[in-house]
This record gives sequence, structure tokens and C-alpha cells, in this order.
Amino acid sequence: MSVPEFQRFSEFYPYYLGEHQHPLCRALHYCGSTLVLVILGYALWTAQWALLWWLPLAGYGFAWVGHFFVEHNKPATFKYPFYSLLGDWVMYAEFMTGRLAARLTASDPKGR
Repeated sequence: MSVPEFQRFSEFYPYYLGEHQHPLCRALHYCGSTLVLVILGYALWTAQWALLWWLPLAGYGFAWVGHFFVEHNKPATFKYPFYSLLGDWVMYAEFMTGRLAARLTASDPKGR
């Protein structure tokens, strides 16, 4: 299935959420994002800059496991790298603030 064309992030984000319907896929994204923040914070705190090489592995590794083995879809990162990265952090922020459930219900009539 091909990824539709998007001109703005506001158009892309509902599609992005649709590609993250399975709770385990989203949980893997949250694990990766949290690990990215931990590594970043530790690297900045200790000035161990070599740790920054782990950021893409932590962030994308967990996310791609969720897509390939849970959702069984291709990450939008390949076509929309910036929107996908932004979408991950917006989804993470909405999850952490408790707003994601309402957004998912509004975008999916089945409320998955």
C-alpha cells in the first residue's frame, strides 16, 4: 500500500495515527522515545557525546519493530522522514498528557 501525498503536517498526522492503531505498536514507540530522552539527558549530563549515536537506534529500532512485527505496515519514515519524526513526538506528547485516547477515538470509529 502506498503512502498518500501530504502537503502539511496537519494532513499527515491523522494518517500517522491510523498507522499506529495497535496499542503494542504505540507502546513500542513510547519505549523508544523515552529511551531517546534518557540517552540524550545522560549524554548531556555526563558530556559523553559518543552516546548520541544510540539515539536513532533507540528511537527507530523500537518503532520499526512495532511496524514490521505488530502493525505489519511500512513506516512512513521512508517517505516522510520529518513528518514521521514530528508525528512520533506529537503522539508521545498526547499520550503523556492523556489526550491521545480522545484523538484516536475521534479518528477511528471503532475506537481502537
